[in-house]
Amino acid sequence: MKQPKKLLATGHRGFVGTAFREFLECHGDGSAVWCQLTRESDLLDPAQMRAMIDEHQPDWVVHLAAQSHVPQSWSDPAGTLQVNVCGTANLLKALSDAGFRGRLLYVSSADVYGSVHQAQLPVTEDAPLAPRSPYASSKVAAEALCRQWAATRALDVVIARPFNHTGPGQRLDFALPGFAREIAAIKLGRKEPQVLAGDLDVTRDFLDVRDVVAAYLALLARGRSDHTYNVCSGSEVHLGDALQRLAGLAGVQAGIAIDPARFRPSEQRRMCGSHAKITADTGWVPRIPLDETLQQLLDHWTRELA
Repeated sequence: MKQPKKLLATGHRGFVGTAFREFLECHGDGSAVWCQLTRESDLLDPAQMRAMIDEHQPDWVVHLAAQSHVPQSWSDPAGTLQVNVCGTANLLKALSDAGFRGRLLYVSSADVYGSVHQAQLPVTEDAPLAPRSPYASSKVAAEALCRQWAATRALDVVIARPFNHTGPGQRLDFALPGFAREIAAIKLGRKEPQVLAGDLDVTRDFLDVRDVVAAYLALLARGRSDHTYNVCSGSEVHLGDALQRLAGLAGVQAGIAIDPARFRPSEQRRMCGSHAKITADTGWVPRIPLDETLQQLLDHWTRELA
């Protein structure tokens, strides 16, 4: 029997890290086993990072840990760069110094594409990088570090650029879980039938976090070294429509109050990606429909509030 790969994830207690562990426990096919970390690694402590690698001696590493909230990157750009760029540099050096011979999956972001003209949708991996926030700039810089390390230290690196993804456990300052909590509260009679929202007249490419985890495993196993892959649904969803679909699934009617404070500077109006490359190289395709994801979000918040 083939020996499963030992997988280590930074940010293992975050939203995607938690979903990753649960996915392997429920759907694992024996291709990977999860490293049960005994402590939260500190990306900004090089000695601790090296100790983590030496302790677990992984075959695969998924670098999930990041400051990933775009508005926070505007209020604290230096802190965002410190975690996302310097933290990645610490991990790369620790892997190199430890003689790591496995594969590193660096999780970047579709935000690196910045403003994309609607004629260029869906976005492919060949689109130029044009970051429009400190968060996106930090991801561009960290990607460059990974490519440099792969070229000069013979490190096997694959880069993923996930588009918007969601599911139970995601922070409420992301749109869909925030909407789901408000709709669940309305359904339970806990608040007036009105949802506070930012700019709803935008489109996004939403993916269930379980599909994202399956994509990351596919890239670890079958992605091409030193290649970059979009991880997306390939579908363009209007944010206002997603809110209405949540209300419809819950069987409630709600008004919408627009909060200008929730508008982001340099907002991309439309976004949709192409997953043709990852599908061609690994066979991965998105499988979970958006309504199933929305229902899971509603069920989660209904249980939490009840």
